[in-house]
Amino acid sequence: MSEAQAEHGGLQLTLSIWHPDCWTLEVTDKTAAGLLAHGVYNTQNGSVKGLFTAYADSISEVEDLIDATRDSSLTDSVLELRERHGATGTGSSPGNTTRELFVEYDPDNTISDSLLSRGFIHNDPVRVRHGREHWPVFFADSRDEAESLLDEIREEQSADIEVTRITSAGGGNPQQLRRMDRLSDSQREAFELARQEDYYAWPRGISTRELASKLGVSKTTLLEHLRKAEAKLLDPDQ
Repeated sequence: MSEAQAEHGGLQLTLSIWHPDCWTLEVTDKTAAGLLAHGVYNTQNGSVKGLFTAYADSISEVEDLIDATRDSSLTDSVLELRERHGATGTGSSPGNTTRELFVEYDPDNTISDSLLSRGFIHNDPVRVRHGREHWPVFFADSRDEAESLLDEIREEQSADIEVTRITSAGGGNPQQLRRMDRLSDSQREAFELARQEDYYAWPRGISTRELASKLGVSKTTLLEHLRKAEAKLLDPDQ
């Protein structure tokens, strides 16, 4: 732990992000609706599924976003979920109309792995509006280290990243600080080795098979450890 980390217990940041080939940025730029991203889950075929809430001022605006999501070349499937919180509203207040969606897409077109592998832990839903993602993240080290790592992500992902809010976490949110503690020993070991070997970099610094060999496990076991670790770190409800 660095001196800065020990002093203030880490940082709470909000990152405003644009990066290429992202369907959430594409559809929110084209329509008047927005998205809340709640969690990302790996599938067995190598894609990911994300749980999202689409929101807007009217039903038609939300439906425009859903249609744009289905039509996007960057998505594989879209499942609209049944309403779980009562009837959809039709008033004029922002976000009055909502729909919940499961969207399947290519993980190579997300920036979450680049953030997570450098210690930026997603701890609240990501808000996407007007072609920008707004990520609330926890970072356990200093501001200088955060900026240095964000520069790496900007270059690696050809991304535009702005820090719109930064405060000392102050150890005041035990749920965030204990996020890594949710991992089992095998999950933590696999995840830390993956970060160390640039498995989450683009392009990857090591293949899945090579990483499994270094860890002394099968490829299937490695992927199981990483998927469970990523689910616990990325999903605030885990």
